[in-house]
Amino acid sequence: MDTRSGVLMERYELGRLLGQGTFAKVYYARSLKTGQSVAIKMIDKEKVLRVGLVDQIKREISVMRMVRHPNIVQLYEVMATKTKIYFVIEFAKGGELFDKVAKGRLKEDAGRKYFQQLVNAVDFCHSRGVYHRDLKPENLLLDENENLKVSDFGLSALAESKRQDGLLHTTCGTPAYVAPEVINRKGYDGAKADIWSCGVILYVILAGYLPFHDSNLMEMYRKIGKAEYKCPNWFPAEVRKLLSKMLDPNPNTRISIAKIKENSWYKKGLNKPTITDAESKMASSSNADAASASCENSSMAAEEKQELVKAANLNAFDIISLSAGYDLSGLFEESHLRKEERFISRQPASVIISKLEEVAKRLKMRVRKKGGGLIQFEGMKEGRKGILSIDAEIFVVAPSFHLVEVKKSNGDTLEYQKILKEGMRPALQDIVWAWQGEQQQPQLELHLEPVPPQQQEQLQQQQQPQQKEQLQQQQLDQLP
Repeated sequence: MDTRSGVLMERYELGRLLGQGTFAKVYYARSLKTGQSVAIKMIDKEKVLRVGLVDQIKREISVMRMVRHPNIVQLYEVMATKTKIYFVIEFAKGGELFDKVAKGRLKEDAGRKYFQQLVNAVDFCHSRGVYHRDLKPENLLLDENENLKVSDFGLSALAESKRQDGLLHTTCGTPAYVAPEVINRKGYDGAKADIWSCGVILYVILAGYLPFHDSNLMEMYRKIGKAEYKCPNWFPAEVRKLLSKMLDPNPNTRISIAKIKENSWYKKGLNKPTITDAESKMASSSNADAASASCENSSMAAEEKQELVKAANLNAFDIISLSAGYDLSGLFEESHLRKEERFISRQPASVIISKLEEVAKRLKMRVRKKGGGLIQFEGMKEGRKGILSIDAEIFVVAPSFHLVEVKKSNGDTLEYQKILKEGMRPALQDIVWAWQGEQQQPQLELHLEPVPPQQQEQLQQQQQPQQKEQLQQQQLDQLP
């Protein structure tokens, strides 16, 4: 880091200090390349090594890469030097929710909006096998649009952290927000413990103070163990009932997130999915004549097929980059989280298109035709991260070979992977000659002329940014 200019690794201009803890300081920063505002969490490596928190740091990195959601603070990148580790994360301009609550209780509608966003974020974490374990207003940030962002996954746990009894056993969290079963140290369900903390947060944002509070810590623990609290008289009856189910001292009978989302008070004011004009027309057409819509989804007009058959041709560089030896994607993302897959087919483009349409109909997805060898599938219902959208693009490798790239363009990656694995792959089996990266399939032998030295140099320059990112990641992985 250039301390004189306040520039970090020639990439970020550091600004004011946003906050600090025992092992880290958080600074406001600006990307020199894009001008984007970010927050940089600067961790002292020596202190972390001294107290044995290396595994915790690695776990936090792993968790934040898994939980990408509109209501969770995003991790952009991780950098490291001999003395420091740097987390470059999303900057939440609105500060902590705690600061807002400290000024007084929130109005019911505002409190409900934050609670809805909190529940959505926590539900998403749990779907990834991640349990936060330290949910509190200090760890809930607000962006410039007053949208809630869950932060600080330093105490989070993954599903694999469970013991043979299927429970977590590490006691952690902030006392006033911790579930009674965590205090009892007999093992606990991470999801149920997070739901308790969400219940305490709901109480705090609507009341302006804690449900369980006492100057004597053991007395406070006693109150938590018996769920001994009183609701203010301004709490609606629906909220009181919901809180009684969330702050149930018995985790086995405590309400689930699915049931919270069905609660009538929770559902008030929820935004409906945005529908574009094109989708609206499609939906109207479908309602007016379902049989006609089904027919349109299963077969294209002749001229549209002709347009789609005009697939893009791959040049030598495209083919080289897609070959196993030059595929670097495995260095930067886990295979089960990849957003794209490719396969080779010996069938004509028109046959591939017909098969893709047939698969879309079977999966109950809409088909959009974009021409130039590109087809888009869209789900009928909104998933965890919006409506799932999948692009299938056809490329000409040779007159008798076509390469098809299947890629997620919107929605949740795990939902996409499930549809790809359980729906699309089996259904496409009769037209697929080989999926990329599957060694058991016959390999496509491409007889290419040797790449001229000038083009080799160009290809090497294209790979340098990826190699630099790989090196930075290796530095972090080599922590003692």
